[in-house]
Amino acid sequence: MITIKPNCSDIAEPGLLHFEQAKNIILGSIPVLQDIQQIPIEQAKGRCLAETIISPIQVPGHTNSAVDGYALRSCDLADKNNETQLTVQATILAGQVQAETCKPGCCVRIMTGAPMPAELDTVIMQEHCQLNNKSIRIDDRHKPGQNVRQAGEDIQLGATVLDKGKLLCPADIGLLASLGITEIKVKRKLRIAIASTGNEIYSIAGAVPSGGLYDSNRYSLLAALDRPDIDIINLGIIQDQEAELLSRFNDAASYADIIISTGGVSVGEADFTKAALKSSGDINFWKVAIKPGRPIAFGKIKQSIFFGLPGNPVAVLVTFYQFVLPALEEILGITDKPIAPMIKARSLESIRKKPGRTEIQRGIVSQSETGEFQVRTTGKQGSGILSSISMANAFIFLQHNQDSIKKGDWVEVQLFSGLF
Repeated sequence: MITIKPNCSDIAEPGLLHFEQAKNIILGSIPVLQDIQQIPIEQAKGRCLAETIISPIQVPGHTNSAVDGYALRSCDLADKNNETQLTVQATILAGQVQAETCKPGCCVRIMTGAPMPAELDTVIMQEHCQLNNKSIRIDDRHKPGQNVRQAGEDIQLGATVLDKGKLLCPADIGLLASLGITEIKVKRKLRIAIASTGNEIYSIAGAVPSGGLYDSNRYSLLAALDRPDIDIINLGIIQDQEAELLSRFNDAASYADIIISTGGVSVGEADFTKAALKSSGDINFWKVAIKPGRPIAFGKIKQSIFFGLPGNPVAVLVTFYQFVLPALEEILGITDKPIAPMIKARSLESIRKKPGRTEIQRGIVSQSETGEFQVRTTGKQGSGILSSISMANAFIFLQHNQDSIKKGDWVEVQLFSGLF
């Protein structure tokens, strides 16, 4: 009798980690990067802030007009059902300071951002005034204090404006500039080495012989890792030879914080990545109850963290976004991690599934005429069908103990916004 060994089609193979278990092991066993560097703020977008920013000034620095109009005393506002006429005494442009006091019964023409004279407290938008020679008339629709920005209204002196661990966005850079800050401390860039493995994998620069495949996995990872906080070391294609893999991985471990390879972590006769990892480092796990992506290795080579992702193109991207990306954010110490929204959507079709593993299918989310979120798959969901993820805008999450989905059932979907 032939003995059937565990394989990737098994639902309840012994030794398989649950999706959440695997993710928790990864996040619980990686160190937070301590190295920092000081850089100009114009280079800081997409970097992780390594210090708390305290405001050295108040913003705005002076009480000023929020509009182009006329500044006056609130006591000169018109009573109900009446109008007021005021003489225009002077004009104040942005950056100028009014030297003389505004006389009673007068107002001043003022531009947006111009400092308010101390004795004036209200601004009337120019479109709400009737100008007659050197005087204006206003009606009773206005309120004391309108259209005035108070000093320190945005930021107070000594206030905390950005917390350590913030992943800096364009608005943060503008905020730093508004405080006169020219340089900040950030976490240094992660050094990540990536490689494709396999004797059947060929460079996209040449022709592929019969039975060969173009190397798409490395280019997917190059694009996914194209971030301001990462330096990529491209190891190219490594042949499925244990000695070669061992040599290249050990070399990369001397300078890379993280090594990511694709392929070679299954149980085939030429899958040597796992063997190389066992002989040169520490393997934590290499099988997870997830589809696609069951054969994924996680461990260390010397001091480098190692991720051995599957060889199938869709499985590479699924495991990268579900396991590797959260790990990168953890290592960098990012506290305000970008949110990849997980929402409920109504399935527009039946989806087959058996309990016992997490399945992540590729879907297209849309909204019905009533505003309800709905989702359909992108068609065939094989882990080698890269077009299934290219067409998608979300992952359909079918949980470990979940059964098949009927048309009209609610399912969880993870939108690509915040991931890609």
